Parts: sequence; structure tokens; C-alpha cells
Amino acid sequence: MNACRRELAMDHVPSVCPKCQGDMAQGHALDNTYGGVLLSLWQLGPAKKSFWGGLKISSRAALLPIAAFRCQTCGYVEFYAREEFAPT
Repeated sequence: MNACRRELAMDHVPSVCPKCQGDMAQGHALDNTYGGVLLSLWQLGPAKKSFWGGLKISSRAALLPIAAFRCQTCGYVEFYAREEFAPT
């Protein structure tokens, strides 16, 4: 990752599309579950099946909420996983 991308990911959210320079709009990825809709979360490492069904979770403290930024012109989407995107 170059320094420009690292700075973008840490300091602020994208407002201009890197593909076409259109406007980016913030949204979120939904996780449809039995009986509800949740915010998608990011976990380090590859997905591993749980014995009980679904996936193993290494540590709830290590999960990060995901925000999506979509270009209003071309539809390009970037995802960012950071604490500040937790539901309020």
C-alpha cells in the first residue's frame, strides 16, 4: 500500500471516486440474518467454519464495522473497516 492510500484509509473517508472522479456516497453493507439485519463486520484471517454452523469468531473485540463508499457516477465501491463506522 502506498503512503497516499494509507493516509486516506486512516485520516478521512473518500469523497471523490478514484476511477472516474465522481462523487462518493457513504453507505453500508448489510448482513441479512435469521430474524434481523446487521451491519457487516471485518475479521482478520480467512473464514473458518464453525462446528455449530456459520463461521468461527476469533474475538468479538477484534471485529470492525464496515462502511461502503459508492461512486454516484460509475458505481465503483470501496469498503473501509474502522471503529468509527459502528452504528450509533
